[in-house]
Amino acid sequence: MSLQNWLAEGLLVSHAAPRTEILNLLALGEQDLTQCELPGLDPEWKLSIAYNAALRAATAALAAAGCRAPNKEGHHYVVLQSLAFTVGLDEDTVRKLDVLRKKRHNATYGATGAVSDREAEEALRLISSICARVRAWLQAKHSELAGE
Repeated sequence: MSLQNWLAEGLLVSHAAPRTEILNLLALGEQDLTQCELPGLDPEWKLSIAYNAALRAATAALAAAGCRAPNKEGHHYVVLQSLAFTVGLDEDTVRKLDVLRKKRHNATYGATGAVSDREAEEALRLISSICARVRAWLQAKHSELAGE
């Protein structure tokens, strides 16, 4: 599989993103990560906010690659899975992101207490490293779209 396969299957559409869109996504993701550090933040919220940062970073990487995921069922799944094709994220890390996607969904729409402090901290560490990887990939592969 590749982004080209996903374009052909309609999981992605072509998208010529301006640099400002990518920079805005990265800045919002950084803001999300900063918000996760607020003391006393509920673990469900911490996970949800960190998850948003991952989604924004993955969306920025897709945009730099000339694609976007249409807003339809499975949108988040496709965006996060695309990190394997854009920044070369390994299968194990992509699988961990999918677990976090499901946990965040359950925490948002299901019962309270679905996320422990430890799980939220682990998610934040993982997602922070993924966001850093996206920024490094952008700088290396698409410096014209990356920040200064």
